[in-house]
This record gives sequence, C-alpha cells and structure tokens, in this order.
Amino acid sequence: SKINRERNPAARDAVLVERLTAAGAVLLGGLNMGEYAYDFTGENAHDGPCRNPHDPARMAGGSSSGSGAATAAGFSPLSLGSDTNGSIRVPSSLCGIFGLKPSYGRLPRTRSFPFCDSLDHLGPFARDVTDLATAYDALQGPDAHDPACAQRPVEPTLPSLQAGIGGLRIAVAGGHFATEGMPEAAAAVARVAQALGATQRVALEGAAIARAAAFLITNSESATFHLDRLRERADDFDPETRDRFLAGAMLPAAWYVQAQRARRWFHDAMMRVFAEVDLIIAPATPCPAPLVGQKTLELRGETVPLRPNLGLLTQPISAIGLPVAAVPVFGDGLPIGVQIIAAPWREDLCLRAAFMLQREGVCEARAPAL
Repeated sequence: SKINRERNPAARDAVLVERLTAAGAVLLGGLNMGEYAYDFTGENAHDGPCRNPHDPARMAGGSSSGSGAATAAGFSPLSLGSDTNGSIRVPSSLCGIFGLKPSYGRLPRTRSFPFCDSLDHLGPFARDVTDLATAYDALQGPDAHDPACAQRPVEPTLPSLQAGIGGLRIAVAGGHFATEGMPEAAAAVARVAQALGATQRVALEGAAIARAAAFLITNSESATFHLDRLRERADDFDPETRDRFLAGAMLPAAWYVQAQRARRWFHDAMMRVFAEVDLIIAPATPCPAPLVGQKTLELRGETVPLRPNLGLLTQPISAIGLPVAAVPVFGDGLPIGVQIIAAPWREDLCLRAAFMLQREGVCEARAPAL
C-alpha cells in the first residue's frame, strides 16, 4: 500500500517466517499483492499488476499474487500467503501450483498484517506436494500471541503423505459448486474425481448464503481496522479497495450479526456432511486466468463483475475455516485449480489426496515457458 510503505521496517519477522528460517529456509524477499489483501486479481494501483508466468497478459490472481506467480515461475520452491476469502487458492488455480489453506486457527498469524480477524488464514504455496507438506509441518504449533491460534500439538503430515486414499470417502461438491463455473472448471473437477474414484455428489446447500456472509463479515471487520486511515488518507488507497472499505464502514451492525449466524449455520450443516464423507472436491475458480484489466466474466449466460466472482467458489469454504489443498490441472492451455476440502484439522487427508494426484500425473505444476 502507499500508506504502509512509509512505515519503518518491522523489527522482527512474522512468526511463520521465523519458523521457516529455523527449519533452514532462506528468505528471499517480499512480493507484490493486492492492497491490504482485499483483492482476487493481483492488480495493484500503486505497483501495477502481478502477471501470470504462463501468459504475462493474464492475471496471477490475488490477493497473494506475487507468492503464486513467483512460485509458479520457479523463483522460489515455496512461498507464504494469506487466505481470507480465497487468496491462496485463487493464485494457486490461476498460476497452476499447489497451495494449502489450513484450518482456521491452525497456524499463528502473529506479526502478520491483519485483514479480517475472524477469517484470516496463512499458508504455503509450492510446486511439489512434498515441499508443501514439509513447509506446512515446519509452520505448525501454537502461539500464545495469536488468540485465534488453536492450542493443538504439531501433527506432522509427511509421515502419512504416501498412505494413499484407500478407504477414504470422497465426494464431489454439487449445487453452488456445480453451477457457478465455466466448462474448464467442470472438466478439471471431473478429471480429479475420476482419479480419486469420487462418484458420490453432495449438495452443500447454503454455500451461496455462506459466501454472502463472508462478504459482509469481511467488509465490516476490515473497515473497522482501517477506519482511521480511511478518515485521514482516503485518497491514498487503491480506489478498488477503498470503496469496499467505505461500504463496510457503513454496514449496519445487525447485518454483521446475521452474517455470523449464517456462518455458524453453514458450519453445522457441513459438519453433518463430514459425518458421511472424508473429502470433498470442488473447483477453485470459475475460470482460468483472465486478462489483466478484464472487468467482467460470463457465467450462467450472464455478464457479471470479474473481481468479486473470482472468489465465488472459495469464499464459502474459508467462511467456516475448513482445510483445503488447491491442486493444479492443465488442459490444452492455461491451468485451473481444484479444491480438496476436509473436515477441521484434517490437512493430512487433503495432502494425501494431493500427493496421489501428483504421483499419478493428474495434477502437476508445469514450468512456464519464460
């Protein structure tokens, strides 16, 4: 942001950066992203768009756009990102790499710049599932300085990574997730479903309501956090983010309360689904990477705004904090991602399925022709 670049450098790294460094990682530097993480495109009015390594005329996705693009381009074997409404899964999908959004509260956000406290997640990107699991295991562990961080012990995923999917009950998300994407999204899900032997379909009713709730909660909490900056320096915001923050500042309190109720209702409904299945697969984005500067998208025969609808399929899942691995599928052209969703704290199942898909050649992070 234009505002935050005037601040002095942090005196100490974020706790997740410290944990990676302690595990032997070498910090290469910071990356471009959507302003204040409020973005699905990777376009930033202050620093320009983050471009897709597979086609620089196209978006990298956001908000963790630089993380997705740099990892896909081979600049780094892994990177960190945040995911409030889809900001790990959208760049993973558009850039054709693996990403992991852990359960809400699994990884501490201490000394990371906040966006929306009750929805903020952090997680890794990688071009290889073993690297993804290695990074995730190094990042785990409670931290008393993040009140939302669960007091759970480290639960390593590497030992079971190659255990396969035998005995797992895997279903395909229907309803909202089956009707809100382009043919490329449906084809990617069908390919993954066939490889995983997923023949059951679950409706996940209420997903659209959960998405609406996530919008309201995000607007309200983020506007509250930025209120002083909005009052004092509104003209220094990216116009796209400023308008959404201003809308959130005027949101009636009753709407926020109702959104939290809807969120809880969808959570409870999903827990009933997970009593019957172990994993659910769904598209990560409704389309492959759009062109930089593109404003609209064709869905269901209608022209809809592009920016909010890139998160159409990720928001219901992060609204209730479920763990998700995003896996890349390449067709004849650009990649598109598929979400592998599990019940809370079962990141191990997401990663086992992702590893199997990579091993079988169904999902891979192809090197772009740079």
